[in-house]
Amino acid sequence: MVLKTLHFNGHTIEIVRGDITQEKTEAIVNAANSSLQHGGGVALAIVRAAGGKVTEESREYIKQNGEVPTGSAMVTSGGNLNADYIIHAVGPVWGSGGEDEKLRQAIESSLAICDEYALTSCAFPAISSGIFGFPNDRCADIFLKTLNDYFAQNPDTPLEQVRLCNIDEATSAVFKEKADQYDE
Repeated sequence: MVLKTLHFNGHTIEIVRGDITQEKTEAIVNAANSSLQHGGGVALAIVRAAGGKVTEESREYIKQNGEVPTGSAMVTSGGNLNADYIIHAVGPVWGSGGEDEKLRQAIESSLAICDEYALTSCAFPAISSGIFGFPNDRCADIFLKTLNDYFAQNPDTPLEQVRLCNIDEATSAVFKEKADQYDE
């Protein structure tokens, strides 16, 4: 369910309450850990829905490249999902230091992958706000500011639509409240 739609420099941002594994975007973003061990939260839900191929691709990536640094992202196929790709973004654990900047970097790394693959649509969960403990209001602020800045600096990006999709009502409400501030 779309709760709010914003337009940043001609690009559509939608605040959505729903199951990210059901999104019909070209890519969805997974809130991953550095070792790509998808053992809980949204990461577990995504790999369960996507199937074993994504877990195998993640293991192979780690074997060949080592861990994904916090603030970075990598990509696998979408497996059994509607999405063609899963972008695995590693956000910060709350209390680890420099969390705001690391979250911004994780979002920007994901957006860069969207551009690299010439994607027109992508769905993000509230990276780091679940198991990693990042406060929802701060997470929403950083997401919206980062997207606004990104589309201002990259007006020709092929990325037309970004959906900020969270399954729980509380997180969705916080994202909508923060998005409402952009109307003022």
